[in-house]
Amino acid sequence: MGAIELIGVAASLSLLAGWRLYACVAAVGIAMRIGLLDLPDKIAALDVLANPWVIGTAVLGAVAELFADKVMWLDTLWDGVHTVIRPLGGALLALAVVDASDPAWQVAVFLLGGGAALLSHGAKAGARAAVNASPEPFSNIAVSTAEDVASFSGLWLVLTQPGAAIGVAMVMAVLVVVLLIVSWRILAALRRWRAPRI
Repeated sequence: MGAIELIGVAASLSLLAGWRLYACVAAVGIAMRIGLLDLPDKIAALDVLANPWVIGTAVLGAVAELFADKVMWLDTLWDGVHTVIRPLGGALLALAVVDASDPAWQVAVFLLGGGAALLSHGAKAGARAAVNASPEPFSNIAVSTAEDVASFSGLWLVLTQPGAAIGVAMVMAVLVVVLLIVSWRILAALRRWRAPRI
């Protein structure tokens, strides 16, 4: 895997970790275990992800997240708890994939990976806050299912076609920015609508 592919995989995994961290860890661990993910030999930091206990724990977390994400307001609570966990996980995934030997690059990759995961997590949490303002539960299930499809499709594409990882990262970045803008506008409109008129 070349440098561009490694950067694309790291960026994609960081952005996807902001939505589905446990699924990312499980998918990378399984891909490594079955030999699907071909990383350079010098990356020993990711070997722990192929451990059956880590994979099992990540799968349990992914299943819990799959269900928690479908229930109105429980998804917001879940996102609140994961505001620290997802960016940290995204940063560690990026650092493990890139495995820069220079300490300055290690810090830069860690910060960029964490920032990407925090950005996508913020877009997800903002979109969920806007969706939770609707009185019916079906939009929440639809949005969560769309997130599931996008996350698992992105993971599959990144792990099976690393050359496409840069494209996945770019699409995810654009989608995240659009979600942030739309969520912000919807929440601002709701605030104005609910504000008492004097």
